[in-house]
Amino acid sequence: MFTGIIEETGQVLINRSGRIVIRADLTLTDTRIGNSIAVNGVCLTVTDRSTTTFDCDLSPETIKRTNLGTLLPEDVVNLERPLSYGARVGGHLVQGHVDGTAQLDSMTTEKASHLFSFTTSSNLSRYLVEKGYITIDGISLTIVSRDSTAFTVAVIPYTYAHTTLRSNTLGSSVNIEIDILAKYAEALLKRLPGEI
Repeated sequence: MFTGIIEETGQVLINRSGRIVIRADLTLTDTRIGNSIAVNGVCLTVTDRSTTTFDCDLSPETIKRTNLGTLLPEDVVNLERPLSYGARVGGHLVQGHVDGTAQLDSMTTEKASHLFSFTTSSNLSRYLVEKGYITIDGISLTIVSRDSTAFTVAVIPYTYAHTTLRSNTLGSSVNIEIDILAKYAEALLKRLPGEI
C-alpha cells in the first residue's frame, strides 16, 4: 500500500526481457530484496539491488496494462516506498495496481499551478468524480473536472518540480489507478438487492 506522495525520481538504466533496472537514492535507504516499491505507480518487487540501483521483474500483465514496457534507458520515473504502519498518509491509499493508461491532451498554467488534461477509456473514466482521487504515474492527485472520457487535474508547483509530470509532452502515456473505493462500490451495487 502506498500514499501517492512521491519520494524521489529515479532513472531507468536497463529495460529489456521483462527486467527493469533503476538508479535511485532515497528509496534504497531501507529497501531489501523482496520488498515492494512503486515505480510510476506500479507496485513492483525488488529482485536485486546494489547501493545505487534496484532490479524488478515485469510480468506480461504489467507490460500490457502500464507504460513500463515502453520506458527507455535514461527515462525518469517516480518512486515511492510502501506505507509503513503508523506513518502519516499524505495522499490517499494507493495499491500500486494500475488499471490502465491515459494520454496527456493539454497542459496550461493557472497562476502558479499547472492544469493537466488527459483522456482515457470510458471503462476507466466512469469511476472518476470531480474532487475525487486519481493516481497518475504514482502521484496522488485530485480531479478538478471530468467528462465521459477526459479529466483534468491541478498540480501545485512542488509536485510539478519533484515528479515526472514536468517532463511529459502532449500525447505522453501515463499510468492511472482509480480510487479503490469506486471499484468496491460498483461491485456492491451490482449484487442482487437480497445479497447485500
